[in-house]
This record gives sequence, C-alpha cells and structure tokens, in this order.
Amino acid sequence: MQYDFAAGEILLINKPLDWTSFDVVKKVRNTIRVKKVGHAGTLDPLASGLLILCTGKFTKRIDEIQGQEKEYTGSIRLGEVTPSYDRETEVTETCDISHISEEEIKAAAQSFVGTIEQVPPIYSAVMVDGKRAYDLARKGKSAELKPRTITIKAFDITSIEGAELYFRVVCTKGTYIRSLAHDLGQKLGCGAHLSSLVRTRIGEYKLEDALTIEDIQEIRRQQLETDGSNS
Repeated sequence: MQYDFAAGEILLINKPLDWTSFDVVKKVRNTIRVKKVGHAGTLDPLASGLLILCTGKFTKRIDEIQGQEKEYTGSIRLGEVTPSYDRETEVTETCDISHISEEEIKAAAQSFVGTIEQVPPIYSAVMVDGKRAYDLARKGKSAELKPRTITIKAFDITSIEGAELYFRVVCTKGTYIRSLAHDLGQKLGCGAHLSSLVRTRIGEYKLEDALTIEDIQEIRRQQLETDGSNS
C-alpha cells in the first residue's frame, strides 16, 4: 500500500501501554516529517489499543471520527478503590467481595446499559475554571465535575477470575470507562477500579487493522529508499 502522508492519510495505530496519545502523535510526526498530524480521540497512558491519527487534509475529519461509537475490552478490579479510578494512583480503600455473586455482578453491569448521566473522573482532562481537572487532583485540590449524558450500548461481563472482572463495552463519545468501573463498584457496594483497558474499535475502524509505531517507521524507511533510488 502506498501512503501519501503529506496529502492526507487516516492511520490506525495500536497505541503502546504507558504512551500518551500525544507521545504517539509526536513520534509519528517526527517519523513521517509532516507537521499536520492529529489524533481522533485520546487514550489514557494506562490504556492500549486503537488510536486514530489523521494527517494532511484528513485532519478535517477528526471531529467526525471522534463522534463515532467506541468499543473496549478490559478488566475491573473489585474491592479496591483508587482516586484516579485506575492504576495510576494507589489503592486507598479495600472491601471484602466474597459475598458478591456472579449474578449480582452481571445484573449490576446491565443496569448501566442505556442513556445515563456519568460524572468524569477527577483525574481527567476536563476543564474546571480554566484548569485541567487532573492538575487540580494532583495538587490535592477538589473540584466539582458536572455529569454528562452518555449512552452505554453494551456492558458485558465476559469472565470473572476472583476479584478480576473481564468486560466488553460499546458506548458513545465522551464515556469514561474508568468512571464506569468506579460506578459499578459503588453499585455493588464494594468499590472497584479499572485495571486494564484496550480500545478495539472506533466506528468501522478496528484494532486488528492497526499499525504499530515500528510499522510506521518501516513504511517511512521504505519510502526514503524508494525516493533515493528514483533520484
């Protein structure tokens, strides 16, 4: 396949764990030597999976792509609460979960399916009085975040291994899976946090079709070799 990064491409990237979305944009921008590169929907550093990058004229499609349905898989740790709702921060509360049945867990998950109000995590990029919520949280300051209307189209518990719940979620733009994990724990009365997350789909774009950073580097290397041999 021939790529014309400068003119415009939609690139499906498998974001590595511990990279920020901007880390990926910066790496790809420096690799392909094109200034106009942006991502269509952030993934947290502790999440991996599908990150869509647009280059050139296709940056105009970022809003359209961001608005499409998302699908995720991952795991939720029951009985352990963290301030960030994921593994970024240390566990601050624990609770016995031995009395909670599989039926109760699955019924609680199903109660979130539909159009609901969801409060974003304090450790998020939401703006509060001109500041990012996570900046306030990391300084130990509190902030009141307003709920948002989202739609959970599916919340399936695919397996349970001790305190670890494995799930699949299909949702609309603006959904925080960390908040969903936290709210599930609250619903069950034991607390919970998101222990892993992979974005598998955005609209028609699928993770299985994504490139790695190394793939992009190899594509660029081959382009340069071809350009060199034709000059």
